[in-house]
Amino acid sequence: MPLAAKIRPETLDEVAGQSHLITPGRPLRKIIESGEIPCMLFYGPSGVGKTTVANIIAARTSMTLHKLNGTSASTADIKAIIAQSGTFMSEGGILLYLDEIQYLNKKQQQSLLEYIENGEITLIASTTENPYFYVYGAILSRCTVFEFKSLLPEEIIPAVKRGFAFLDSNLSVSDEVMRIIAYGCGGDVRKALNAVELCHLTADNGVIDEEVAREVVQKSSMRYDRAGDEHYDTLSALHKSIRGSDENAALHYLARLIVADDLPSICRRILAVASEDIGLAYPNAITIVKSCVDSALQLGFPEARLPLAQAVILLCTAPKSNSAYLAIESALADVRAGKGGGFPRQLQNKHCDGIGGADGQNYLYPHDYPNHYVKQQYLPDSLKDRVYYEFGENKNETAAREYRRKVTVT
Repeated sequence: MPLAAKIRPETLDEVAGQSHLITPGRPLRKIIESGEIPCMLFYGPSGVGKTTVANIIAARTSMTLHKLNGTSASTADIKAIIAQSGTFMSEGGILLYLDEIQYLNKKQQQSLLEYIENGEITLIASTTENPYFYVYGAILSRCTVFEFKSLLPEEIIPAVKRGFAFLDSNLSVSDEVMRIIAYGCGGDVRKALNAVELCHLTADNGVIDEEVAREVVQKSSMRYDRAGDEHYDTLSALHKSIRGSDENAALHYLARLIVADDLPSICRRILAVASEDIGLAYPNAITIVKSCVDSALQLGFPEARLPLAQAVILLCTAPKSNSAYLAIESALADVRAGKGGGFPRQLQNKHCDGIGGADGQNYLYPHDYPNHYVKQQYLPDSLKDRVYYEFGENKNETAAREYRRKVTVT
């Protein structure tokens, strides 16, 4: 049995972290202490206490506990639990702890609905993925969602101390070794205790070397799955840090993506940022970023980090404008709503129908007029006064607005 299972907390006060949920007075704590357990869904990364809290809840009730894991549970497993509902084997009701619920298909999740609805089964489900994307809506609507967060290193150190004490109370473990483990596990208590076990196995004469501890936890602080929430959260954090002109935060999230070796996602995201958030305030940004992306793709890691860092710092320190983004979003909204209809007659390809002269168009050629501009209708009749683009308040767009004002003066 892994160390994490051997020393799993048995009371809420022993659980590491999650103070926003389980300290006295918080909602989840009150629910658990009341003894009236509703259907709940625990959402958060692995190794942060979801299963531990579920076990503590089960121990405080008179219900019959069943555990299933979505990665291996079959429809037959679910039916077998349902079959016990209302029998002497479940007089106090059934508490079903369903780990990794996101791996169950829609039909499997639906099979529980009737029994959750009438109270014969109380469901506590957990997931490492965003439940609003991965859990069937009817199940979600019947559950209270509680989000578990990654633990801070300071919250993990007590668990590390407890782990070493459980394995061997005579071990000589320095504060630095415990700090290395706590900081190197990425907020995951299970990872930290796995590292404790490995360090114990490598102890030399009852002493754990700091360098050995570093080797044991190397790279374990990374939480990254290219198909999971961590992937999209990291990209979102990079994007929003650039938008917020915080180059230090942006470089941090860029470093996470580099360590995860996710070059395609970095390139795609910073190219999008160049147009969405810098845009017309610095039109050359997209050209420079494209050059940096091309260089990164040609170089590959580890050298690719250099042009990528250059691009990210450039975007952070550049003036910002989202006017182009807002303009196209507004235009798309009209098109998707079915607005617009046909084309102004003068914009159509030539149709000789005898209306308006020899070619039937009456199109005015702007280059034949002063400043290469002449006023005429370009938008469809139903949208002829629609304004999508508003000039931004930056050097480039202010200059463009002034130029427009001059050439349109009649």
